[in-house]
Amino acid sequence: MRRSAHAVLAALLTLVTSGCGPRYAARDTPQAGQRQVLTSEDDALLEDVSKRSFLFFWEHADPSTGIVRDRARTGGAPVDGPGRDVGSIAAVGFGLTGLCIAAERNWVPRDQAIARARTTLRFFAERQPHERGWFYHFVNIRTGAREWKSELSSIDTALLLAGVLTVRQCFPHPEIVRLADVIYRRVDFPWMLAGDSRLLSMGWKPESGFLASRWDHYCELMILYLLAIGSPTHPLPAASWTAWRRPVITFDRYAYIGGPPPLFVHQYSHAWVDFRGWRDPAPARTDWFQNSVDATRAHKTFCLTLSREFPGYRGDVWGITASDSRKGYVAWGGPPRDPAIDGSVVPCAAAGSLMFAPDITMPVVREMYRTFGARIYGRYGFADAFHPTEGWVNPDVIGIDLGITLLSAENLRTGRVWDWFMRNPEVPSAMARAGLTR
Repeated sequence: MRRSAHAVLAALLTLVTSGCGPRYAARDTPQAGQRQVLTSEDDALLEDVSKRSFLFFWEHADPSTGIVRDRARTGGAPVDGPGRDVGSIAAVGFGLTGLCIAAERNWVPRDQAIARARTTLRFFAERQPHERGWFYHFVNIRTGAREWKSELSSIDTALLLAGVLTVRQCFPHPEIVRLADVIYRRVDFPWMLAGDSRLLSMGWKPESGFLASRWDHYCELMILYLLAIGSPTHPLPAASWTAWRRPVITFDRYAYIGGPPPLFVHQYSHAWVDFRGWRDPAPARTDWFQNSVDATRAHKTFCLTLSREFPGYRGDVWGITASDSRKGYVAWGGPPRDPAIDGSVVPCAAAGSLMFAPDITMPVVREMYRTFGARIYGRYGFADAFHPTEGWVNPDVIGIDLGITLLSAENLRTGRVWDWFMRNPEVPSAMARAGLTR
């Protein structure tokens, strides 16, 4: 951003934080799907955060394959060393969706966004190595070859498919539709059951076969099972939806269905699937959207309980989800307390939940920008993680963390990602088959 534009935005943010009153209706638990109105200042900030987040996907996707790097430096350069050209298929799913947002917002010419989407889908349909339609988690951005002996990842393939189906509806050109159909219809979902009747394996390796771990309890798995149940060629039985466990977490005054502590487990499926207004009969007519609202609110409360130990956590600076740390990548979060927590803040924790609870998450985005500024805010928006009191700032950004920020902000602002994805008839059909009702 040019310095003059930065100064204008800074002035706007000063107005926002100068005691002009609440930005949202004073509701502690807004009803699921309630539209929150952003101020012009907040919308300007989200425009800048979103555009910068998208720039990562635009600059770090190989122009011949469309595969997106897993990570890059905050200043724009690829990482050094053997990870330089390692791509993430989940990041490709976020990046494809980002192309739709960028075209609608005129960040890039629409014909260029369509061309990038077509190139990506053509590579994955015709050249990318796969096994029965499933893709390796980490691949070389230039060749598509498997990297780091990673697994064929069931969840990362699902996140890729989410992007594939989003562009199928956003850019309904005949070749894009055809290629998207090839990619989705080819996935053999029953094969990934690995002998089970309902529950999917987390992956497969050519050296050792299927991973023993299964998608058997609540986490980011909902989009995987819906895509599987809705498959027009290799569907799973509807009973797979009710086969995974739904443990209830109680913290402070919140009770919600949860699983592993990182907050992203409550975000990823919702980035595409519009659960607003749907109810799941098991258990007790669960409202999955409200469940993520409650999980976000509980997470804020949890972070604030740590403020005596880590004074950097306060009402408008909080958020812990899987990210880099000073000791490497950590799948931390809470509640319950993860012993690895060291007081770091992960911006995509609050930013990824903008679509759920903007009254508590937008102030975090605003305050991080206002207080820490260029220390943590660079070419691609916020650094992946930072420590608010000890000065540590992660030198990298990670594609999936920028992706959930981009998609969640767009769903808050316009709901477009939800609209595009839900136009795919397989999705609401799968929800109905699984027993969800409106």
